[in-house]
Amino acid sequence: MAGRVLWDVDTQVDFVHPDGKLPVPGALDAVPAMARLVEAARAAGIPHVASADDHELTDPEISEQPDFQNTYPPHCLRATPGARRIPETEQADPVPLGLEDVPEKWLRGREFLLLKKSFDVFTNPNADRVLELLDPEEVVLFGVATDVCNDAAIRGLLARGRKVAFVEDASRGLDEARTAGCLATWRGNGVRFVTSDCPL
Repeated sequence: MAGRVLWDVDTQVDFVHPDGKLPVPGALDAVPAMARLVEAARAAGIPHVASADDHELTDPEISEQPDFQNTYPPHCLRATPGARRIPETEQADPVPLGLEDVPEKWLRGREFLLLKKSFDVFTNPNADRVLELLDPEEVVLFGVATDVCNDAAIRGLLARGRKVAFVEDASRGLDEARTAGCLATWRGNGVRFVTSDCPL
């Protein structure tokens, strides 16, 4: 069992940079905190698990008339600049994991990249496999957006009986009211709230 795992949610150009396809308000201000987390994890040898949207124009989430709840404008399209991870959270040598099961022999290393087409990272079957492999005492989670993919990841982790710490200053949400609701629910479910100064 690992002590902690750093769980990095969708810190991609389209979400973080103001000129991205689906910028999260204030996300750029959170980048220094994101960088501190990744640097601290690397220095301490803590596993860094990252998720990333890997969309195609035919995905159900992509719409020209989005409702911003279940559908969104085109973003993080495969092989586009907006789908790249920001330099501050870039992994050095990740194991890339798409939606197909990979042989067990490849599930090794300190960095894992879980590609997904849905809000919920656990729609990628390899997410469960990585979580079981690392078996952390606590998952330290950050990223964007708090009220969408962070929420889905935290709900999934709690449903799997995992302890979760949420790094507030390294995360941002799309909708203020919806974000506040998520935070209140997480607190009620025992999520620990921390900052990037001393999360690991």
